[in-house]
Amino acid sequence: MLCAVLGTIALAERALRMSGRGMAAEDAAAGLLASTGARLDAMEVRAADGAVLRGWLFTPAAANGDAVIALHGIGATRLEMLDRARFLLDAGYTVLAPDSRGHGASGGATASYGLREVDDMRRWASLVLHRPGVTRLYGFGLSMGAAILIQTLPTESRFRAVVADSPFATFEEAAYNRLDRRLYLRRPFAWPFMEGGLLYARAVYSLDLRRASPADAIRRTRTPVLLIHGEADERTPVYHSRELHAVNPVATVLWEVAGADHGGAMQVVPELYRRRVLEWFGGRP
Repeated sequence: MLCAVLGTIALAERALRMSGRGMAAEDAAAGLLASTGARLDAMEVRAADGAVLRGWLFTPAAANGDAVIALHGIGATRLEMLDRARFLLDAGYTVLAPDSRGHGASGGATASYGLREVDDMRRWASLVLHRPGVTRLYGFGLSMGAAILIQTLPTESRFRAVVADSPFATFEEAAYNRLDRRLYLRRPFAWPFMEGGLLYARAVYSLDLRRASPADAIRRTRTPVLLIHGEADERTPVYHSRELHAVNPVATVLWEVAGADHGGAMQVVPELYRRRVLEWFGGRP
């Protein structure tokens, strides 16, 4: 019993606290700046709970008036989005790449999978839209970042369109996927760990992770969302995006990429990926 309790706490802490958070040094973006001619500015906002959130703002040499907030996945940093930022900058988009709370150089004790990040995104949106020359805002999220952006939409109407690459439908279902993949715990055996972890997060961190639900949020938005998901994704299987599309087929388009794993669609069909993302944003002026 003691081992089960300790195991549950360890799993919950691992999901909430990112170990080995890396700081993104500006020289990591040197290649991107050299190839695109963009300017880099370090930015920060203060969250509702006082956490200082940090990111990079890339301004292209020939800006088109559009800006994209590009948000990374769980356990990563803003560096994960630099390959996406490259083709956006080439197309004239200003790109804000923040570290999500609890990641990289941003403050915040834990990740909350959208519960607190939704307000963080509103603050980042206000910062970007107050930049000179920026008139339109779009969102581009990967994995957890995609799920956060979707959850932002019901209360943040300033996004013209969003691209969500490999999102989860609910935190709870995504957690079951990870327990199955990493520990080979099928749902009946994983259930005690899941319930214990959810109770622990609520009791210790005041986080009701059952409320981290892009599926609930997407049914309440009219913002166009392009869902991209690899058919070979084992971390967050493609049925997550299928569920999101089924909940709101009017606002969403689902693009499934054969042979792509989690977040890997860009590597499988790079030219088509870039074209579809740019067409999605370009079609929502």
